[in-house]
Amino acid sequence: MSATTTPVASLLTDADFKVALYIVAFSLFIYGLSGLTGPKTAVRGNRIAAVGMVIAVIATLLVDPFHNTALIVIGSAIGFAIGVPAAQKVKMTAMPQMVALFNGVGGGAVALIAWAEFRTTNGFEFTSTYVVIFSLFSLLIGSISFWGSNVAFGKLQELITGSPVTLGPLQLPVQALVGLGAIACTVAIAAGSTSEILIIGALVLAALFGLLLVLPIGGADMPVVISLLNAFTGLAAAAAGVALDNQALIVAGMIVGASGTILTQQMAIAMNRTIISVIAGGFGGGGGEAAAGPTGAGGGTVRATSASDVAIQMAYARLVVVVPGYGMAVSQAQHAVKEMANLLEEKGVEVKYAIHPVAGRMPGHMNVLLAEADVPYDQLKEMDDINGEFKRTDVSLVIGANDVTNPDARNKADSPIYGMPILNVDESQSTIVLKRSMSSGYAGIDNPLFVDPKTSMLFGDAKASVEAITEELKAL
Repeated sequence: MSATTTPVASLLTDADFKVALYIVAFSLFIYGLSGLTGPKTAVRGNRIAAVGMVIAVIATLLVDPFHNTALIVIGSAIGFAIGVPAAQKVKMTAMPQMVALFNGVGGGAVALIAWAEFRTTNGFEFTSTYVVIFSLFSLLIGSISFWGSNVAFGKLQELITGSPVTLGPLQLPVQALVGLGAIACTVAIAAGSTSEILIIGALVLAALFGLLLVLPIGGADMPVVISLLNAFTGLAAAAAGVALDNQALIVAGMIVGASGTILTQQMAIAMNRTIISVIAGGFGGGGGEAAAGPTGAGGGTVRATSASDVAIQMAYARLVVVVPGYGMAVSQAQHAVKEMANLLEEKGVEVKYAIHPVAGRMPGHMNVLLAEADVPYDQLKEMDDINGEFKRTDVSLVIGANDVTNPDARNKADSPIYGMPILNVDESQSTIVLKRSMSSGYAGIDNPLFVDPKTSMLFGDAKASVEAITEELKAL
């Protein structure tokens, strides 16, 4: 080896050099995360964090003694071949499913790493106790996160029912028994047992616990569940980092765990729920569908309208507030909404968008959809910012939103959603609701907004209804 290459080779294998690269990676993680606080900087923040992860991976591969380079290359190629096309082709309406699925993959990877460590160390023989404990923790939580996330994916993708699936009175006893069984297996391993049956049993029981944890939770709570499972995966990754003495994994895992925990708490507050009540599986099974008719909640009268009448109301308004919900996402109406808003603005109408934090199926779901349609960021108003403007709003156009506009959250103390912050669309001069039918939302309760004297219902697919309104606007 020449004198010019020896210092380079020495540097690349030096532990201090790895630490320096990790510090750079950590800094990029944190700086990138700070960019995710706003839509204008989110893309840049995501790219910066990705660069940090690339640096962390390179640092690990350069310094740590990996003996099977071929497997690393093959695994990376497979991940690239699956991940990149999936991220590029996924529809914005399916983004919550992808988040749930990818989050689950992370948890599953951590669980498999713990199993691999068990095998390569002959059952953690001659391994420090703290390493064993953190490895087993990551195995349990990673397996729970993987299987729970897959259930969340199935519910969001409608591969399985969004309604709670339980064992009835046996649900809690069986779940407790399964959880205790998984813990018992890990305790036996930590006590010195080297039986691989025990660690396989821990994996299987943790998987079953993950299924039993998420299956009883209804569709309304899926945004909170996704955030919670994301926090689980982060904590599992951090524990694996401690076991592997990998600082990058520790820091990245703690960032994901902390941010996921904070987001879960914020989502629960926005729904006026506690995290415990979500896990216990309260309301949220999805309401039964009722045919559109002349009567609604409490026997009130439902006033149907037409696209032409809606167009006339909005064309002569000063301020129109669009309130998007999951119905807009299902029909993929965001581009049609943007075209309609452009026509209104050409007629001198001010258009704003009211965004509830739990509208849709994941945090920021409506923001992502509307950003895809190039809706200006300054028109997207969070709930606290827009609620004060409804009293001066001429027309509120509610597109597929239900529970987040239900006045019972303010007025009816025995309502399941009482106390949940909502968008005060009922304070508008006029409200137009676009829905397929009079079916209830995920909370499974009636919405008195639909029979408010100031409310008119335009029944049908959201995208088709908006397109019909747009054609009428063009004719005015």
